[in-house]
Amino acid sequence: MEKQKVLILCTGNSARSQMAEGLLRSMAGERFAVFSAGTKPSFVRPEAIVAMRELGVDLSSHRSKSVDEYRDASFDYVITVCDNANESCPLFTGKAERIHWSFEDPAAVEGGEETRLGSFRKIRDRIAGRMRSFVEDTDESET
Repeated sequence: MEKQKVLILCTGNSARSQMAEGLLRSMAGERFAVFSAGTKPSFVRPEAIVAMRELGVDLSSHRSKSVDEYRDASFDYVITVCDNANESCPLFTGKAERIHWSFEDPAAVEGGEETRLGSFRKIRDRIAGRMRSFVEDTDESET
């Protein structure tokens, strides 16, 4: 059976979409081909790498990618994880189901290293909860 294709978008492709990509691959990589991108790509945040490493998910080789890299691709699901990406998300050909989850930007939190890392952990855990539901819901819809 061919894997369903999922594209996860946020603005910078630096934290939320990167963590969501790693989480979905970890939870259901046998069912989904998972990609992430940003409307204004920057770099993968070190805090995202650390927060995901705590769960055994390695983002250290990930890079921030532009949504333009996927303009001609077709997806089963396009998930936006920030309001800005939801508003500026391009149209994709094919049958892509659009899903929007609004998560605060952990990179916007100011303070010391532990405070910033705490914000990444909080968003990571919220994304993980949504991803678990997504995996369960798509599993049920296939049966």
